[in-house]
Amino acid sequence: MSDASLNITQAEAAARARLVEPISLAVELDVSDQTTQTFLSKTTLKFNVTEPGASTWVDLIAGKVLSVRINGVEKDVADVVRGARLNLDGLESNMTVEVEANCNYMNTGEGLHRFKDPADDEIYLYSQFEVSDARRVFACFEQPEIKFPFALTVTAPANWQVFSNAIATTEVDGGRAVWRFAQTPSLPTYVMALVAGPYVGTTDAYLGAAGEIPLGVYARKSMSQFLDADEILEVTKQGFAWFESKFDYPYPFTKYDQVFVPEFNAGAMENAGCVTFRDDLIFRSRVTRAAYETRANTILHEMAHMWFGDLVTMQWWNDLWLNESFAEWAAHWASVGATKYDDAWTLFHIQRKAWAYRQDQLPSTHPIAAQMPDLDSVYQNFDGITYAKGASALRQLVAYVGEENFVAGARAYFKKHEWGNTTLPDLLKPLEEASGRDLSAWSKSWLETSGVTLLRPKFELNADGGYASFAIEQLPPAS
Repeated sequence: MSDASLNITQAEAAARARLVEPISLAVELDVSDQTTQTFLSKTTLKFNVTEPGASTWVDLIAGKVLSVRINGVEKDVADVVRGARLNLDGLESNMTVEVEANCNYMNTGEGLHRFKDPADDEIYLYSQFEVSDARRVFACFEQPEIKFPFALTVTAPANWQVFSNAIATTEVDGGRAVWRFAQTPSLPTYVMALVAGPYVGTTDAYLGAAGEIPLGVYARKSMSQFLDADEILEVTKQGFAWFESKFDYPYPFTKYDQVFVPEFNAGAMENAGCVTFRDDLIFRSRVTRAAYETRANTILHEMAHMWFGDLVTMQWWNDLWLNESFAEWAAHWASVGATKYDDAWTLFHIQRKAWAYRQDQLPSTHPIAAQMPDLDSVYQNFDGITYAKGASALRQLVAYVGEENFVAGARAYFKKHEWGNTTLPDLLKPLEEASGRDLSAWSKSWLETSGVTLLRPKFELNADGGYASFAIEQLPPAS
């Protein structure tokens, strides 16, 4: 498989987005046989085409592609598969693409990660699709601008729990169970999810603006004795109350599961309605208040993404900061406003902002709103600039336009762009309208310029040694 087939450029993605009008994405997975290193994946993609006769491709990284059917016609797999791409030539106005493949379990935290617990030999699975690893589990259009309603069916061992983005019905047949998840609203592939295994936990509910939201907190069996679900659920409910009120927009999904998983590469992942956390956040001994505060902040960060990222999604990874900076800022904002961790901005300045300052003085620094010409470049920008510096800039912006105006602009943004995709100007416009301020100069100075600004005193003394004048001189970052 060539590197070229794995990478996707922004130009390629934009061209494909102009061709494809999503209808539905249905996926069937069979993970019931845990004696093998692969699982069966069946995908049905339905979409309309704006330019019949054109060509495009579907993304898939599989151990073996078993069959490809295009509008009911069986294709020779060898003619279609080109590395990580399934070529589609001579597109028709209405397309149905059916793909069956054996996909590989992963042990690197990408795609569908498989973990055998050394404590009891139980098997646990969980997905991690950001940035571009949904294609390791099913055939798809692996870019955030193409959002599909997603329906998942999973066949698993009967003693397992299975979680995804929606509520499921279950049928047990002997030693296996079939989980059929309701179709979701339009989602980008990177927040679709599957978590499966003998997870155990606690359920509850939150009475939200649009009705009751089922809640769940889960961990693997060997960690369940340490799972302090009450503390986690308290922060969860406080976060929902804060965000639903401030954003004036009900939680946009049907349930909210939080699953603590092993060997997780990141801190957490904002899968719609099915958030995964690294299980280091389950504390097995006494820890400091700061550790609890950090975990609460992570819970609120992922929850903020339900609106900013999952409901409204960046058009391309150039605006990764729109997701992460906003969630970073919103988590601390909610911590102070809604939880007992009301000094969260102090920890932000000690830890997060200091992280941003360090990274902003390295040769690898970049603007908060950075250009990402392809997928390969995206992985370099999950850093202190995109998260902490961006959140610092947003906090400055809130002060500049006023919190009331900022919240009004965010409300307008969610309502106008719900289930769609946006770029930086789409966010700045409602903030300008709410505040009456032109934000173009602010954006250029703070979001589109890298490096630490140099501040130094500039003054003159009078004859008796007092200050005749004093000012703070601000200079652009050194080259």
